[in-house]
Amino acid sequence: MNRDTRTALMDLAEHTVRSRGFNGFSYADLAETIGIRKASIHYHFPTKAKLAEALIERYQTSLQQGLAEIEAAHASAGARLKALIALYRGALHDGQTVCLCVAFSICRESLSGTVIARVGAIRAMVLQWITEMFELGSRDGSVSAILDPADEAQATLATLEGAHLAARTEQDLAVFDAATRLMRARCQ
Repeated sequence: MNRDTRTALMDLAEHTVRSRGFNGFSYADLAETIGIRKASIHYHFPTKAKLAEALIERYQTSLQQGLAEIEAAHASAGARLKALIALYRGALHDGQTVCLCVAFSICRESLSGTVIARVGAIRAMVLQWITEMFELGSRDGSVSAILDPADEAQATLATLEGAHLAARTEQDLAVFDAATRLMRARCQ
């Protein structure tokens, strides 16, 4: 299996997890869709747990890059918060998927301890980033009514994740937009 096929396999597996859940596919499903043998998948990912580890590792790197790009592109906390909301909205793919951390959290019992720990580490990373964004907002005044940055971060991430689930349930981005409207309105 060449690198392009491996990437295609990971892309398909991630999309499938994000749309149907970790338990919503088998290696046979992936092999049939990509047009390879199951043995080819097992060569690179001996178990589904190893595939999940590769997916969450890649997702963490991608999310770190996305947050860094937001920081580089936006000086104010208000603009960063709007960009973060847009990042999460984009992960919905028109209400067909949820972010990988949300998808993995839903089927936590089927995951290895390594993947569960990585999901926790990603959430901690995002919470730290959002906390720092609200600290900046306290200084630059670009986000209104900040009480405690750490509490704001917890509420923000919970809102974004909950809005993902609601929008996925309805398969409607308008549900996500309605759930995040008050957050966007706080941005100057």
